[in-house]
Amino acid sequence: MTGYPTIPAPRFDVPDDEAVARARAFADTMARRRTIREFDDRPVPREVLAAAIRAAATAPSGANLQPWRFVVVTDPDTKRRIREAAEVEEREFYARRASPEWLAALAPLGTDPEKPFLTDAPALIVVFEVHQGPDTPRPYYVKESVGIAVGFLLAALHQAGLATLTHTPSPMRFLTEVCGRPAEERAYVVVPVGYPAADARVPDIERKPLDDVLVEL
Repeated sequence: MTGYPTIPAPRFDVPDDEAVARARAFADTMARRRTIREFDDRPVPREVLAAAIRAAATAPSGANLQPWRFVVVTDPDTKRRIREAAEVEEREFYARRASPEWLAALAPLGTDPEKPFLTDAPALIVVFEVHQGPDTPRPYYVKESVGIAVGFLLAALHQAGLATLTHTPSPMRFLTEVCGRPAEERAYVVVPVGYPAADARVPDIERKPLDDVLVEL
């Protein structure tokens, strides 16, 4: 088996004090990110979405197979179809699938089966896992790889001043049909993207302090 040809590794050396400043500035920016469910109808420039997806597609992946597809939906009729199908699954979730503990955990957030953000947001990015198919190889560590890419995507969109939401109706098989994707592509998450509505509000919650999530050995 022949390996890839190699090139010099890119270097990003910066002085320690600048590295600390950059890391803190990025953390401060990301700390302002919130899940938004109320969107303005202001359109998002296509170039911004494309650049954010380009950033997402730089994520590491198992065997470098890059098992992701990003479908940008701005067509109102397609967004309507996605919302209608998602709300069918959500009503089933809230009525029968979710455990009492799960519903209790969601209650303070005020969520319910209605998902107006799927039609209100000017754009939806539907992220698919790409599995083995006629023209695609068997991937490895698919969910881990796609999850990292989605993290990159959310960070890039936030850096561009956009608001997002991660929506995962279950099951999501309807998205393959609505988005016209082949059977080997399986929906991972729907990311509504846009600008917060002028009167948008979010729950007054806090993140865990650093000491609760950082372990040094």
